This record gives sequence, C-alpha cells and structure tokens, in this order.
Amino acid sequence: MQKGAQQSATVANPVPGANPDLLPHFLVEPEDVYIVKNKPVLLVCKAMPATQIFFKCNGEWVRQVDHVIERSTDDSSGLPAMEVRINVSRQQVEKVFGLEEYWCQCVAWSSSGTTKSQKAYIRIAYLRKNFEQEPLAKEVSLEQGIVLPCRPPEGIPPAEVEWLRNEDLVDPSLDPNVYITREHSLVVRQARLADTANYTCVAKNIVARRRSASAAVIVYVDGSWSPWSKWSACGLDCTHWRSRECSDPAPRNGGEECRGADLDTRNCTSDLCVHTASGPEDVALYVGLIAVAVCLLLLLLVLILVYCRKKEGLDSDVADSSILTSGFQPVSIKPSKADNPHLLTIQPDLSTTTTTCQGSLCPRQDGPSPKFQLANGHLLSPLGGGRHTLHHSSPTSEAEDFVSRLSTQNYFRSLPRGTSNMTYGTFNFLGGRLMIPNTGISLLIPPDAIPRGKIYEIYLTLHKPEDVRLPLAGCQTLLSPIVSCGPPGVLLTRPVILAMDHCGEPCPESWSLRLKKQSCEGSWEDVLHLGEEAPSHLYYCQLEAGACYVFTEQLGRFALVGEALSVAATKRLKLLLFAPMACTSLEYNIRVYCLHDTHDALKEVVQLEKQLGGQLIQEPRVLHFKDSYHNLRLSIHDVPSSLWKSKLLVSYQEIPFYHIWNGTQQYLHCTFTLERISPSTSDLACKVWVWQVEGDGQSFNINFNITKDTRFAELLALESEGGVPALVGPSAFKIPFLIRQKIITSLDPPCSRGADWRTLAQKLHLDSHLSFFASKPSPTAMILNLWEARHFPNGNLSQLAAAVAGLGQPDAGLFTVSEAEC
Repeated sequence: MQKGAQQSATVANPVPGANPDLLPHFLVEPEDVYIVKNKPVLLVCKAMPATQIFFKCNGEWVRQVDHVIERSTDDSSGLPAMEVRINVSRQQVEKVFGLEEYWCQCVAWSSSGTTKSQKAYIRIAYLRKNFEQEPLAKEVSLEQGIVLPCRPPEGIPPAEVEWLRNEDLVDPSLDPNVYITREHSLVVRQARLADTANYTCVAKNIVARRRSASAAVIVYVDGSWSPWSKWSACGLDCTHWRSRECSDPAPRNGGEECRGADLDTRNCTSDLCVHTASGPEDVALYVGLIAVAVCLLLLLLVLILVYCRKKEGLDSDVADSSILTSGFQPVSIKPSKADNPHLLTIQPDLSTTTTTCQGSLCPRQDGPSPKFQLANGHLLSPLGGGRHTLHHSSPTSEAEDFVSRLSTQNYFRSLPRGTSNMTYGTFNFLGGRLMIPNTGISLLIPPDAIPRGKIYEIYLTLHKPEDVRLPLAGCQTLLSPIVSCGPPGVLLTRPVILAMDHCGEPCPESWSLRLKKQSCEGSWEDVLHLGEEAPSHLYYCQLEAGACYVFTEQLGRFALVGEALSVAATKRLKLLLFAPMACTSLEYNIRVYCLHDTHDALKEVVQLEKQLGGQLIQEPRVLHFKDSYHNLRLSIHDVPSSLWKSKLLVSYQEIPFYHIWNGTQQYLHCTFTLERISPSTSDLACKVWVWQVEGDGQSFNINFNITKDTRFAELLALESEGGVPALVGPSAFKIPFLIRQKIITSLDPPCSRGADWRTLAQKLHLDSHLSFFASKPSPTAMILNLWEARHFPNGNLSQLAAAVAGLGQPDAGLFTVSEAEC
C-alpha cells in the first residue's frame, strides 16, 4: 500500500523530456521503531520504478554490504521494483545517544531522478523502575470522593497505566462510579463500602511492567443514633427513662462512635410518683456514714506521718555511710620482665585509675590496700559511667592473677564505653583479634601486621544504617552491615582480615558486587569490584555463602554493596514471628519481622523484642527476595471465628519492594491484631503467609497456648562466638605460634614436586586466590590467616594438620599437636 512519501524534485542527471511519472515512488517506507533490550530492528524500503535503493542513517550512507536487496517486476505495470532491508543494532544507536535522535531514510534512483522516503526514527525502549508519584493510603467516609494519584516511571514509549483493586483490573466501562484521568489518577466519585481494598498502579510498555506500592483505602462509616424510644413508666424514685442505639447506621471500618448518651433520665411529673419523707432511721444512717469517713481520714494522716519519719531516718543513714567516701583502692603492679619473656612491650599503668560506682553496690573496705607501682603507658581505661557490681577480694591475689593472664597473652577486655556494638583492644606485633559478639563481625590482626616497636589501640564498630549516610546509585542494595575498624591511617605491614555477614546469594551471573569504603572527606568510594581484583591491590575479598572476608592494609569504614544484573539476583530475608509473652487484654498482636539474613540484624531484633516483652512463636524461616520490583505481602488465615476475631480490614498487608531492597531500613515488620471473643481463650491456631508477588513464599502454621507455651524461647539464646570481644597475642589464634612459623618456613619456598603453599591452597579450596597469595611476601601466612579468620573459635585443627601433613614436606610432621594442647 502506497504511503504519503516525501518526494523530492531533486533529479540526478535528468533525461531531457523524461516523463515525471517515471520518478521512483515508494510502495513501502521505513517506520519508527523501538529497540527492545539488545535485539536489532529491521528497516524495509520498496520503490518502483527503481534501479537502485540505498539507506542513509544520520546523514551517512549505509555500506552496500549491509543491504539485503530483492529485485522484481510489477505484474500490472511491468516497471522494475526493488526492495531493500537493513538491520540497525543497539550499539549503532547508542553511539549518537544524547546528541540527536537516530534516524534512517531511503533514497531511490531511476532513470529520471531520485526520491527520498520519510525519516524513520529508531529509539531505545526503556521503562525506569521508580514511579514519579505513587498512590498513598487513605481513610475516607462513606460517599466521599477518592483521588489516588499515579505518575508512572519515565519510559520510551510512554507507559500505559492501569489500576488494580485487590489484584483485579479496574474497568471504568463496567463501573460508572470510577474513572481514570489523563494524568493517570484513579477517581472514585462516591466511596462505597465495597471500595475498601488495596489499590495498585501498574505501568507498562513494550519493555517492562512496573507496579507501584499498594495503597490501602478504607471507607469508614461514622455511627448515628437511632430515634429515642418511648419514656418508661415512672419508677419509685420518681424518675423515668428512654434509650437509643448507635445503629442508624452503626460505625464500621473504624468510624467514629456516636457522641452523647444512649440513656436519658428525667424526673417524673405524673401523679403516680410516690413521695416518701425521710424518717429517723435515715438520719441515723447518714450520721454513721459521716463518722466512718472521718475515721478513715484520720487513719490516712497517721500513716503518712509514719512514712515520712522512716524516710528521714533512711536518708540520714545513707548520708552517714562511709560508702560515699570509701571504696576499693586503686591497684597497680609492676611485674618483672625477666619472668615474662612474652609480655607486651607496654605495661599497664593503674596508679592513676580510680574505681567509682553508683548506688549502694560497692562493698565497704575496712583498711587501705597496698599499691603496686607499674610504669610506662596506659593500657586500661577507667570504668564507664554505668552501674557496676564490684567483688571484694585480696589485692595481692588480684595482682598475681593480672600478671599471670597478661604474661600468657590471655588478657582481654570488652569496651567500657556504653555500647554493645563496639569493642577495642591494645595490640603490638604479636597481633590479636576483635569480635562484636553475636554479629558475625570480627577483625583478625595477624602477627607482624603491626610493626615491631609500635603499639596501637584498635577499635571495631558496627553502625546502624540510619546513622550512616551511604548513597546507593541506581539498583544498588546494601548486602552487609556497615562496619568501621580503626583508627584510619595507622601503618600496617601485613593485611588484616575483616569478617562480616552478607545476605546476598552469591552468583557471578546475577550480581555485580562492590566493596565500598568511606574516605576521610566523608564520601564513599568503590575500592574493590569483586571478580575483577588486581593481585597487587590494597584490598581483596573472599566471598562465601553467608560471609565475606576482606583483606585490607588500610583501616576504615566498609560496606558490601550489590547491583542486580538479572531478576535471578536474590537476597536472603530472615522471617521471625513474635508475640507478647503475657496477654492482659483481649487484643493479641503478632509481629512478623522481615530482616536481612545476618547475625547483626537478628541480634538487634531480639534485643528490641526483649524490651517489648515479646517471645518467638515459630522457628525462623528464610525467604529469597528477588529483584523483580514486586512487593512483599503478608496475610493471616484460618483464624477460628468462634474464639478469635481478626481486626485486619484488608485481605493482606504489604511491605514495598524498595523498603526491603535498599537494605537501609531496620525492623521492617507488619503487625496482625487479633481479638479474643472471651478472656478465657488461650489457644491460638492460624496460618501466616509471607510471599513476594511472583516469587518465593513461606507459610507458618501457628498452634500454641498464648499463656503457657514457650517451646521456641531457647531459640532466642544467640550462639556464643568465642566468649570475649578482644584477644591479644597467641591466645587469639588456633594455630600455635611456633608451629605456624615452621609451616611458613617449610611451604613458602617453591617446590618442584608441588609440595608448597599452592598445594595447600588447593587442599583448602582456596586455589582461586593463588595470584593474590603469590603477590604477598609470605603466601603461606596469607592462607593461614584466612583459615584463622574463617574457623575461629570452632575450627577443626586436626583437618588442617592432615592437609599440611599430606604435602609430604619433611617438616610437616611437626604439626601433630592436638587441639587440647593448643
């Protein structure tokens, strides 16, 4: 079919007296097309009469070899016709993207001249992920108008918009009470009870389909009084009454109750009222009541006076107590270096440290304690400002115990600075380890990582995401906790290893993973792209199923960030169900938490629920949450209506996709409120479903007694991670120091039989990191350091010994020590 071609009168080499009808005209012209993903598009031209046809794109001729040409003869006119096709790829369009639009047109020649076709524009189709405006939840009264705005994501071609009501398509042609505006807003002219639902705006074009966060609309009805009833008969007390009910209509969906009284009482005016006069017995009754009231008042005054006297006596006792001026005397010691060859190069100075306490917990000391002077630097900080329980014992025994623990490098301490998410310690060339209990976060400081003669106080801190501004670009998501180790800028001669959990399902085809570090200026930088590490890089990462181990020679603040490369990328969410340990009212709340599957997130929620008095009512489950832009839904089912009533007004609750995917929001949860029909009801049986739309889901079968059942309480006891937050020296390592040095000396030199550190790496399944190990002065030390970071404190030392012994080195037999001897 011939279209309106833009014919040009430009004639190349015109033939004298040529018929203008012999100019080429187009039977088929190229049309505007969109490139979807990476599929090339086909452009077609057909002209008659035509001896040649070529495409010109953005002013440049397309090469002849890129044309597919078919010649034919028109049956009706006998004129020569020609059809030409070319393919246009995404790469060709992207070369001029941002400068001007990419276009192509055909130029056809005949013996009489040339003709140009219309321009066909080729655009890359896309649909952004974020809605410019999403609908918001509303509560409206009956017959009130509802407007739910929606501005779809930017896209080419522009997105079409449709609305879903509880997943059913809203069709204005079937319901005259609703319509959709040109700006894509959904309008309900007069709200009905049936309009209570979850509304979702859906945008789609040829590339993708996006869903907004669902908006819960609740249509409520305020209560109104029924007419008054007739007055009752006049009673003996000379009153009569009338009543009314809040039922015309009754309040629904959270509407207001009727205001005013439902009972009206008035004096009677009827002659039927019988008036009685007060007799002597009534007077005696009134006098007796007054006398009792006076006696109770006097008794109350006496009790108040007694209480005040006792309180004054107590205060004077406390004021006179020597507990406010005495206490434990400071203790300091100076051990002999000759007796302790492995002692740290700095000695603690306790001569200026004072011990204080609040309240009456400090025991009284009858006499001064002797002091032991200890020279040199400061190792222990004073106790924090909190409340402490002090144990009274002999200063001499305490001093001997301190020297004994320090000389064997077993001395440790936790942070006395008022936070459970930070720990620190003082370290020298012997190294050590810092751990934040029950978070999966630790810092291994290998031997000789700190230069000899240097002593550093190193800290390890877990940050809450809301306290740290971590910018995430595009589709990036936080996969790990945000962890700081410092102080920044200290000199390290060996990499330390920072261990932390992550919630990503590691799959190279699905994720692009990056390690971010905050600079001194406060900005975040990508310091490592996992899978593209350079062996000589300052940072390196060993990624495992649930944890990552970061080698770094520079301390600072770190976080692991991922960007999904396909919808197959998933994050692990931990689902936990909590409910009150004691239920004193008819209402009973079930809280469903959706957390990152990391130890630190679990620890935070367990601590929060302990403060709220909650208990775990089901074993935790793991849900794989996909990068599909679909929300997470939660619903409750099979609630026995004879015993319980659900107060949920919609069929399900939703947590928006972006609240979960960005990973920076803590304590994401939904609450299901149930109401007992009778206070004696204690058995609860129901189901809770949690699922991602078009994704993974989990179902919890709840069946327990809310007053007695505590079968899941033991799951709240978090596993211990080695007991102490800081370990200094050889006690921080599973492998004894002398045996470690023998292994390094034996395996570092290359061996022609292959019995060197490379074979050890293969036996420990670390052969993918050979280039990184080889870039270090001691590859074997790097392997042993990683083994220590992965397996402390529960690593099987016998398995490592077997791997070393299997190398056939002459010194391998040295590694036969048992774990008990370590």
